[in-house]
Amino acid sequence: MKKMKVLIGNYGSGKTELALNFAFRAAEAGERTELLDLDMVNTYFRLTERGRMTRMKEIRLVSPNFACSGIETLSLPAEVASAFAMDWDTVIFDVGGDAVGATAVGRYHEDFMELEPGALEVLNVVNTRRPLAGTVEKVLHLQEEMQIHSRLKITGMINNTNLATATTTEELRHGYEILKEVSRLSGIPVAYTSGKKDMLDAFLAEGHDPQYIGQPLYIGTFMQRDWDSWIHGLK
Repeated sequence: MKKMKVLIGNYGSGKTELALNFAFRAAEAGERTELLDLDMVNTYFRLTERGRMTRMKEIRLVSPNFACSGIETLSLPAEVASAFAMDWDTVIFDVGGDAVGATAVGRYHEDFMELEPGALEVLNVVNTRRPLAGTVEKVLHLQEEMQIHSRLKITGMINNTNLATATTTEELRHGYEILKEVSRLSGIPVAYTSGKKDMLDAFLAEGHDPQYIGQPLYIGTFMQRDWDSWIHGLK
């Protein structure tokens, strides 16, 4: 059965990083994998920048027209239809980080509805250290907006709370407490808690309720900037 994961979430939540992690894991398991960049909002961190990396792992990457070209007005390519038409094992969608960005995936609503029951996961990636997701009320509001605009029901949340290289277990703990309340109020479960292995292991050892942790997801970092090189490149 073809499996699809649609990653939505607040700007800066880490959707692109998680999309790569899910795709690499599937490819390494021998699954035929397609990765689709439907982020029409964020022109900074883009899956397209890791095109060579995905090709090395035999992952097909579909990106917006003009991505990484310096043109700010992006459009969706016809190749998005291949996610539904071709015989993939795993398909990962990286969707824009707000209600407007979620609209891009909404146009494929009927295609998603034709999938077999249980084939689709719609995952809200949450980083509670970002302004748009810093409180229970903000997460609930953004979550509702994204469901409306994407025309998809969120099936689970990912606690991906981090402060990049300054991340400690306090970040995961902060996300845990907020998403626990969001889950209670919305009925949407916490599907995954993600983080680098040492940090995630330390958090799990604290003995929190597994109902609000979901599946531990150990991740690698692929989208991190080499700031000195990047700034030098701008010059």
